[in-house]
Parts: sequence; C-alpha cells; structure tokens
Amino acid sequence: MASLEAEIGNLLRDKGLTLGVIESATGGLLSHLVTSIPGSSDYYKGSVTAYSNEVKIKVVGVREKTIRQYGAVSPQVAEEMAEKGRKILAVDICLADTGIAGPGGATPGKPAGLFYLGLSHQAGTYSQKHIFQGDRGQNKKNAAEAALSWLIEYLTGL
Repeated sequence: MASLEAEIGNLLRDKGLTLGVIESATGGLLSHLVTSIPGSSDYYKGSVTAYSNEVKIKVVGVREKTIRQYGAVSPQVAEEMAEKGRKILAVDICLADTGIAGPGGATPGKPAGLFYLGLSHQAGTYSQKHIFQGDRGQNKKNAAEAALSWLIEYLTGL
C-alpha cells in the first residue's frame, strides 16, 4: 500500500492541483512528510511554519482579532491560516494546523493533544478538531497524519 504522502502526490498530480502548508504545532513535520516523495516539486509549492502568534499575524495574515477572540488553538484560526496560506503561497489547496502538542500548554477547555486542522480550496475552507493522547512527538505525528488523511479524503471527493 502506498504511503499517505505518495497517495497525496498521485492525487494532486492526477487533478493538476498544487499544495501548500501553514504549520504551527507540527513544526514543519507536515512539509517534511510531503517532500519525502521524489518529484513532490511537481505539486508542492512551499510552507510557512507560523509557530508564534506574531508570525501567524504578520506573515500569514491571520487577524489579531481572531486570535484574541478565540485563541490561537481554535477552528477559526486553523481556517484563517489555511485560507490566507492559500493566497500567500499561491496554491490550489492549503493545509494548516494549530494545536497544543504537550506536555505543557494546556488551558481550561483546551487540553494537551488538542489540534485543529484547516483546509482551504476554492470550493471552501474547513476545519477539523482532534484530541490526541500521546506524548509530544506522537501528538505531532498523529496531527500530521490526520491532516494528510483528511487531504486524501478531500481530494478523492473532488
């Protein structure tokens, strides 16, 4: 069976679409996985690792008001990251993630392991919520795999 990354590459090539990524809590892991496939430059255009709120706002274009109102780890911020990322990276589809990898960083109502994924395409912008129970490394890996799996589902439905 092909890896998630290889399957995404085949789907993007078949559909003639380009991909970009705006990462926060995965810290570059999503980009690393996507670019582990030979020939990924055919469809993958680049990424921004927007770890701090300042980079989310100043580089990606997430509204400061959105972060203040909902927090950096929220469906609203994940969607804005994906939507703005699609524009700044000039891609057809943009994946984004924001989360609390752990073990620290939890707040009331936002446990360690909480991630929001964002996906933006001309047809719309969406988010997904996940709560992972692993250690920091496992949570990041699970979030990246969840984002790639969601992208496969989305592309298959196009």
